[in-house]
Amino acid sequence: MAEFVDEVQINLRGGDGGAGSVSFRREAHVPRGGPDGGDGGHGGNVVLEADRNVASLLSFRDHPHRRAESGRHGAGRGRHGATGKDLVVKVPVGTVVKDREGAPLADLVHEGDRFVAAEGGRGGRGNAAFLSNRRRAPGFAEQGEYGEEHWLRLELKLMADAALVGFPNAGKSTLIAAISAARPKIADYPFTTLVPNLGVVRFHEHEFVVADIPGLIEGAADGRGLGHQFLRHVERARVLVVMLDLASVEGRTPADQEAVLLEELDRYRPALLDRPRIVVGSRADVAIPELADGFDGLRISAATHAGLDDFLGHLAALVEAARASEPEPESFVVHRPAGEGFAIVRDDDGAWRVVGRQAERAVAMADLTNDEALRYVQGRLRRMGVERALARAGVREGETVRIGPVEMEYVPDALGDPREAQEEAR
Repeated sequence: MAEFVDEVQINLRGGDGGAGSVSFRREAHVPRGGPDGGDGGHGGNVVLEADRNVASLLSFRDHPHRRAESGRHGAGRGRHGATGKDLVVKVPVGTVVKDREGAPLADLVHEGDRFVAAEGGRGGRGNAAFLSNRRRAPGFAEQGEYGEEHWLRLELKLMADAALVGFPNAGKSTLIAAISAARPKIADYPFTTLVPNLGVVRFHEHEFVVADIPGLIEGAADGRGLGHQFLRHVERARVLVVMLDLASVEGRTPADQEAVLLEELDRYRPALLDRPRIVVGSRADVAIPELADGFDGLRISAATHAGLDDFLGHLAALVEAARASEPEPESFVVHRPAGEGFAIVRDDDGAWRVVGRQAERAVAMADLTNDEALRYVQGRLRRMGVERALARAGVREGETVRIGPVEMEYVPDALGDPREAQEEAR
């Protein structure tokens, strides 16, 4: 059986944008041909998409890096570079996407749900885009913007109609093998099941999905054993099946088992106790009399199939009622709109930093080795109000100012000719 992985860290990077081209028309009988450099293509995005044909996050464990295609560079004669293809990464239905600090970014609970996890960089503009009344022969173009890069956490929460909850070796794996086509590992020792198993149950006109959750132990809600990883898979189940072992080798009574299991569920997430649930005594064929005598609920034996029809009839009715009364689970995506404006902050070493996507992008995409391009960027920054903001923040001549990856020495009134600031913002 393929290994089941339900939690991974992945590194995603959008494609880089292509560079714009510096080119001029060179044709016979066309004196002073104007600029005709094409734009670079945008980089592709990395998109996470929920797919029911993907069972776990195993493919990311040894290969966590994914990168989208970069855009192509522009060329002369107005030829624009091709846009990089998006990279669509398939993940299981029920995948939660979080940042490295654990803040949720998306919950993909339906087939086809999508989340743009890393945006591609913008393609640089060719020199034809910088033609103006004052700039008749622009000799510069923009570089392509780097694509976004993020480390993210993916967590899988199984989507099931019913979840089997019980102590280790309570017969959960044997039961799911008896009522579905699932074939989990089964043996006579605790903790045989270390990963969840899903089985599709067909009973008369009913069809539903049952999850075999690895056995819980006391302290699971505090993370003891693999408690948090196991309990996470119970969260989405519509109905809980609490299995009490009537042949417990530890001598735990059914009442004691039920109290401990419900307490762990309550401590992990109190709302779980509001879910419909059915309590059954398992392994009735080998029940210990002094334990079984105090239990008057439904008894089943997965080994002999005794009581399974009654059990499945009760479970099917609970599932149907839960489906009818429960709204469809909602997926969500946290949208990250581009921030407007900028701010002046102080770095730990005392240097000043201009923080804001528009200002950072203007500098990052500029060819700062080109004097004409440098003057253009200075004009853009002046028009944004960066120079005025630096002065208001108290920046003094000679102090270090950083914008994105660029570091410079602050000189008052150095952000270009005011007439440059009147150029159109692109």
